[in-house]
Amino acid sequence: MAIFPFSADELYQWAVGQENFMLLDVRNKKDFGRFKVEGPHQIEMLNVSYFDFMEIEDECIDQMPDKTTSIRIVCAKEGSAKFVAEILEKNGFTDVGYLSGGIKSWGNLLVPKLLSPDADYELYQFIRPGKGSCGYGLIYNDELILFDPTRSTDFYLDFAKEKGCTITKTVETHLQADYIAGSRIIADKSGAKFYANAEDFGGAKIDYLKLEDGDDIGFSPDGPSVQVLFSPGHTPGSTMFVIDRRYVITGDIIFIKSIGRPDLGGKVDEWSGVLFKTIGNIKAMDEEVTVLPGHYIDWDEANEELNFARPLGEVKKINESIYAIDNEVDFLNFIKANMREQPPEYATIRLVNANLEMVDDEKAETLDLGKNECAASAYAAAQQQQ
Repeated sequence: MAIFPFSADELYQWAVGQENFMLLDVRNKKDFGRFKVEGPHQIEMLNVSYFDFMEIEDECIDQMPDKTTSIRIVCAKEGSAKFVAEILEKNGFTDVGYLSGGIKSWGNLLVPKLLSPDADYELYQFIRPGKGSCGYGLIYNDELILFDPTRSTDFYLDFAKEKGCTITKTVETHLQADYIAGSRIIADKSGAKFYANAEDFGGAKIDYLKLEDGDDIGFSPDGPSVQVLFSPGHTPGSTMFVIDRRYVITGDIIFIKSIGRPDLGGKVDEWSGVLFKTIGNIKAMDEEVTVLPGHYIDWDEANEELNFARPLGEVKKINESIYAIDNEVDFLNFIKANMREQPPEYATIRLVNANLEMVDDEKAETLDLGKNECAASAYAAAQQQQ
């Protein structure tokens, strides 16, 4: 069998289907440690640098498994993976593929999952495995509303075309710091209305419609409601959206295994108090409403359908130690005990998302890679120490 390219979507499907293969990542150890392929099941993985294959080929070959093993190779931009694939083929390996587009194609992959099979509307979760992030799309009749789209704007335009609908609105839950948002570009390309909270976007160089707390920005009277619910704390303008009184798109406020960290703006004391009040409001919400988070820490947060969607009551039990805190002082102490240093690129990403700084595509790709760091949890803090 000749060496062959494979797509990020194929890699995801192999990971989900627990196909028997070994993933060989030929980036350097630093880049591999910062960001690697992860899926819902354990992936057999080996990190051997492309430069090692160039300099000590025989020693690298000795580290490889049996020559009949299916090997899938990942690198930064594709070329190095193809080069290593050719070395393995030359050395007798019979089933070798390389990732098209390099690791960035994995980082940009979006997987649509239908969440509402029993409704007269279609609510989709767009899982971004390479980022540990989730965005959403709500279709009713021939209209599509997007929530927190990424910069992979062609995906959403193609998705709308495939579903026979038009993107009429695109909405941001807050001014994102961990990835470059796509709402502004999608609005320009599609004519969709761009909605955002002025508390976050007031200084942005973007034309947008201001969200108002309690408003319904949904469809015609017979369509599902989309209630605006201001939920400050992660950022001053953090906003949740309650869909049909059944689902709540939470952005970075409620996570399945944590809550949103309030320190990214450098105002941990002030924002922690605001977040504590928001958590109090969340406690009063219907526990049957399904939480749809903006991020996840690990795949063990997914349900049996591999969606990141759980009833609020279950989320509160998972995070019982957080929701049990009954005063601002203890809450602030919890936040400070679980803070991590935010990635340096977050400051630039915020400026890009406010259209206050322009970057080229290559720089945008670099900024956009890597898992999110938006949760405040003991688990996430512990991960930083590893």
